[in-house]
Amino acid sequence: MTADLFETVGDARPSREIIAEGAVLLRGFARPFEAELIPALRMIVKQSPFRHLVTPGGHRMSVAMTNCGSLGWVSDPRGYRYDPIDPNTGQPWPALPNVLRKLAANAAAEGGFEDFAPEACLINRYVPGAKLSLHQDKDELDYAAPIVSVSLGLPATFLFGGLKRSDTPRRYRLEHGDVAVWGGPSRLFYHGVAPLADGEHGVLGRQRINLTFRKVR
Repeated sequence: MTADLFETVGDARPSREIIAEGAVLLRGFARPFEAELIPALRMIVKQSPFRHLVTPGGHRMSVAMTNCGSLGWVSDPRGYRYDPIDPNTGQPWPALPNVLRKLAANAAAEGGFEDFAPEACLINRYVPGAKLSLHQDKDELDYAAPIVSVSLGLPATFLFGGLKRSDTPRRYRLEHGDVAVWGGPSRLFYHGVAPLADGEHGVLGRQRINLTFRKVR
């Protein structure tokens, strides 16, 4: 992450775009949190650095990731799961900072889901060419809670499909500060991210950071 991460980018008012039943895009919603958000992320990454996980099938993910919160999502030959311990450091994951907790709760409420209290925040780093294949978020025990996903840095193409992998996904351009919230009928919709195009973001440089908040139990 670059030294000027706390620099603000514009002050446009957020807008709300419904993309499916129970799913909305909140344009620019995270920008008012940016001054506190970026330094908090820097501290998390210092404690638990980014790493490329390996899927149970032996595939190295192109997206680098870390976690914060009482639980972190991990993948290895034993499978996908949540764990309270960072396997790279042997220590608990960094605590979920108040600014992240507030951002997630406020975005969920704006999306129609009150009292969202995430236990895990997955922090993904995309560099040009990195992608995330279509998948469902189904390692959680509580499907009643929504998924809250925050985009920072380079723009990305978000793929949002349906309950079947074969459903053709719709494509949405996500900019710095945009937040996607989906739950209820859309909670198990397949989604992913197309290969990231190259570029230079004024705050984060040649990368996209994505925060995904989840209630696990």
